[in-house]
Amino acid sequence: MAFELQPTLTGDLLTLRPLKVDDFEMLFAVACDPLIWEQHPNHDRWKRDVFENFFRGAMESGGALVAIDRATGRVIGSSRYLAYDEGASEVEVGFTFLARSHWGGVYNREMKRLMLEHAFRFVNSVVFIIGPENHRSQKAVQKIGAVLDGVCRNGAGEERVAYRLTKERFEAVFDSGKRE
Repeated sequence: MAFELQPTLTGDLLTLRPLKVDDFEMLFAVACDPLIWEQHPNHDRWKRDVFENFFRGAMESGGALVAIDRATGRVIGSSRYLAYDEGASEVEVGFTFLARSHWGGVYNREMKRLMLEHAFRFVNSVVFIIGPENHRSQKAVQKIGAVLDGVCRNGAGEERVAYRLTKERFEAVFDSGKRE
C-alpha cells in the first residue's frame, strides 16, 4: 500500500485536507503575523513575497495539508509530509504553523496526532527537522514523545535539530493517555 501524502484527516477540532492554490490568501492571512515566525530560521516568512515562495514549495511538495478549525470553518495553519523513504520506513512531518489564536497545545497536538496516526499506517518512524532556536517547536514534539536524534544540515548547509518518533513510542504515549 502506497503512502498517501495528502489525505483528508478529521478530528474533534480540526480537519486537515490537501492544500489547494485557492487557499493562498486564507493561509497568508494567518502567516502574515510576524510573531508566528519569531523563533523560526526564516524570521521573515510573514512577508508576502517570502510566504509566496513557501506556499509554492508547499504546493510542489505534494504533501502539504491545510488545517481548518471545525468550529468556525476557518483556515488556521498548515503542515506537510515530506522526504518519504519507503526503504527506511520513515517520513518527515514539518513546515507546521498555526495561528496564534490556536496556540496552547490542543490544536497542534490534534494536528500531529492525526498526521502521525496516518503516517504510522505506512512507516515505523517519523522525523521532525527543527531550527535550533525554535524552542517552541522542539518542546511541542517532545510532548508527543519524539526524542532528539541529532543535528543535521539542510540543503543550504544550515544547522537543524532532528527529532524522531517511532511507532512504538507514539502508541505508548498516546495509548497511555498522556495527551499533554
